[in-house]
Amino acid sequence: MTEDTAATTAVPAGRETADYVHVRMPAESAYLSVLRTATAGLAARLDFTLDEIEDLRIAIDEACAMLLAQAIPGTDLECGFELGADQVTITVSVTAAQPKMPARDTFAWTVLSALAGTVDSRLGPGDRVSIVLVKRRGGAGSG
Repeated sequence: MTEDTAATTAVPAGRETADYVHVRMPAESAYLSVLRTATAGLAARLDFTLDEIEDLRIAIDEACAMLLAQAIPGTDLECGFELGADQVTITVSVTAAQPKMPARDTFAWTVLSALAGTVDSRLGPGDRVSIVLVKRRGGAGSG
């Protein structure tokens, strides 16, 4: 497991700069507790409420479960965090043997959208499948 950070200073209100954190770990469910903890710590740094932090922990778990189902064994799960002044954007991705977008008409997607606020999915180069979560402090999806 590796963690790369390209952190600047805390983002004052009204500034456009952001901090970036990148976590890469084996694409196995046994490592998801590390990602949940990192998510909670970063959300706390942005002064998210306890309910918002818990929503994000559950959302990251749900997004990873969707992606791990199609991940190639032995590959990595990557998670990028972009920390803004009042929001966090989380992009989780895996390499899939037969990449496909997660279905948006499922209960899991509905729960994910309710918890995270804004949710999207992408297919990228190298057979990467990603889910992008955008959670605003005090915004939609907060509990």
